[in-house]
Amino acid sequence: MAIYTNVRGLARGLQVLKALNSMEGGRATSQEISDLTGLHRTTVRRLLETLMEEGFVRRSNSDDSFRLTLAVRSLSEGFTDAERIATVAPPIMGRLLQAVTWPSDLTTPDGDAMIIRETTHRFSPLSFHRAMVGRRLPMLLTAAGRAYFANCPEMEQHEILELLRSGSGGEEQQAFARNDSLVRALIRRVRDEGFGSNNGDWAAQAKIGSIAVPVFAAGNLRGCLNVVYLTRAVSPAEARRKFFPELQRAAADIVVALQDDADS
Repeated sequence: MAIYTNVRGLARGLQVLKALNSMEGGRATSQEISDLTGLHRTTVRRLLETLMEEGFVRRSNSDDSFRLTLAVRSLSEGFTDAERIATVAPPIMGRLLQAVTWPSDLTTPDGDAMIIRETTHRFSPLSFHRAMVGRRLPMLLTAAGRAYFANCPEMEQHEILELLRSGSGGEEQQAFARNDSLVRALIRRVRDEGFGSNNGDWAAQAKIGSIAVPVFAAGNLRGCLNVVYLTRAVSPAEARRKFFPELQRAAADIVVALQDDADS
């Protein structure tokens, strides 16, 4: 139940913006907006006047129609691809949790690390952490980071390595990034296997293992999806056998959900 009452004026203003957005060319008369929204024409005119004052709508001098201005784009500037994937992923991650029981994270790149955008840690009976959203995972030491790094464009790989070689990700990653043979082997292994993995490789989380797959949509790498487990409970071979197929299915479902979201 909502704590505060609905602000009808705001809700109606959004109705008008949506109606204009749905019209051909983002253009309509106040009567057409009234017909579409069911709002009284006088109410529509008042709302349009307010939106004009705020710079989101302008009125044509020739035919008294109203149209959206470029200012409406500012309303969506903060909604990034990372936010979009985090929006569609939760129900799919819920189904993944039911299949594997161990918790999973949805991660996107954040400079020299991966940042957790969504997680099922708070719902998993096997979770060993709770507050995970917003946490940064080392790029070269975790399954999610490795899955992303190995599959991102070569230019981006070079940029990530430059950051890590400068020490921005700590001494452990700095040494790894400066070892060209280790980096090449990592890229080759992840691409051959189709997933990233770590089995206690991150010293700060030595008891934790993970397996992760990349999420591609429209030909672009959007992020990674992992399953996290305790190394004493699950072996790498078992993780591959039990979790990899489920992760692949979940990643494919996220891609479909992203496409549906774009089409809606």
